[in-house]
Amino acid sequence: MAVITMHINFLTPPAPFLTPPSTLHFSLSPFSWTTFLSVENFTQRSPFFTVMSFRPPNILVTHCTKKPSNAFIDTGMMLFSLLEDIGIEEKGAKLLLENHPGLNSVPFETIRTRIQSLEDIGFDGLALSKLILKRPDVLTAKEMDSFTNYLRNKLKGDVELIQLQRLFNTTEPRFLVGFEEKVGVLVYHGLPEEQIVYVLNNVKINKAFCLKSREEIERMVTYLNRFGGVEFILRRPAVLNYDLDTQIIPRISFLLELSGGNEDATATVLNKLPFILAYTVEHLKDHVEFLISFAGLTDQEIFRIILVYPNVFSASRDRKLKPRIEFLKECGLSSNDIFKFLIKAPLFVSLSFEGNLAHKLVLLVKIGYSNKTKELAMAMGSVTRTSYKNMQAVISLFLNYGLTCEDIFAMGKKHPQILQYNHKSLDEKMEYLVEDMGREIGELLAFPAFLGYQLDGRIKHRYEVTKHKLGEGMSLNKLLSVSTESFSTRKKKKKYPVKASSKKIEMKVR
Repeated sequence: MAVITMHINFLTPPAPFLTPPSTLHFSLSPFSWTTFLSVENFTQRSPFFTVMSFRPPNILVTHCTKKPSNAFIDTGMMLFSLLEDIGIEEKGAKLLLENHPGLNSVPFETIRTRIQSLEDIGFDGLALSKLILKRPDVLTAKEMDSFTNYLRNKLKGDVELIQLQRLFNTTEPRFLVGFEEKVGVLVYHGLPEEQIVYVLNNVKINKAFCLKSREEIERMVTYLNRFGGVEFILRRPAVLNYDLDTQIIPRISFLLELSGGNEDATATVLNKLPFILAYTVEHLKDHVEFLISFAGLTDQEIFRIILVYPNVFSASRDRKLKPRIEFLKECGLSSNDIFKFLIKAPLFVSLSFEGNLAHKLVLLVKIGYSNKTKELAMAMGSVTRTSYKNMQAVISLFLNYGLTCEDIFAMGKKHPQILQYNHKSLDEKMEYLVEDMGREIGELLAFPAFLGYQLDGRIKHRYEVTKHKLGEGMSLNKLLSVSTESFSTRKKKKKYPVKASSKKIEMKVR
């Protein structure tokens, strides 16, 4: 690169400066930042002289052995001005242009257009200046044009800024080639176009699309079609981040083998908990082996539990699974009992002991359940889906209606669900039982399941239909436990008798 030596003579002494020079010497190269700051119209480039700690001179005479072209100087000045306009300070602009000379080789209009495209897809102010300072190749790479056009024109600039910042900070522009075609694979397989932005906002764009070939994405979607395809991807877009051969296939294959080769059941598990694919094969295998060795369950039983509650894999083996299974074993449950318990109350393995289970245990013991008994274990299973506060309110409600702890314990043994019902709903049913039906609260001891029926849909309806025809004394069990079909048939048969006519009917014989 040719070097130009320039001598600048000041005819009027600038002030202030420590040792006023009569001549300022510095060198220029054809693509140097100082070229367009130091040649022609110096009186208009006062920031240069301010940095040098003296005021711009009134008269400036320059001598140089080679003068840069006017076109180059004009382009450089415009580029510098453009960078300042978008918020890059003078020092930053100087370093940027000196460290990345390729910016000078790109037409000014092209750079300005690319900056405008970046603004159109969400970069502005500080975000734009930070991006350009960190990745100036976004202004020089031709691959940027098709990518930003797609985001701006097809996706209306709706992809989140944070997603694009992560993408540009970690991905070279050359990997943006064919981006629209890669996304088009999902559309071809049934992804609604209005869902494209949702997918892009919930994946690592570089891993999901940029670093994969179109063929790799095609293979992945084709494989996932066996387990829900696009619908599965919409439930968990992050699955696109994974590698098909080293992550997705091994993990699904493990579940498929556990299911006995049942693809439909495996698909059900995946769609219930798409996050399950985030777990390594080692993690899945570790949980299964623990349930086999410590709880005595079989592969088939474990998969049936997973089919109901895939989040078993989310529970820590040492902090949750082991102490919960140990509790059930101490209560006298066999392996078969544990299997049945976990089918009915799988949430038990995920609940916090200190914040949930411990409080419920105290309440159950207070109303009469004995420690380390099957009854206590079954009661714990029944209250997994209710909060401690609601459970406490239910017990207080029963006591307020005159029932004793022994009564609550007896009802719980017959119908364990009573402690998990919403206390407000129970209050309405008990009030209707006593006030409207005229029954004794003690009837609940014989048929606590009454509290599980809908008040408006079943209790009120059946009572209103039958109270005049069958009397007030029908048991709650007979009133509610009969099926809807049987109840409708019985209702049709029970009609008021028709009075016989007193008029004689004579049959005439011809």
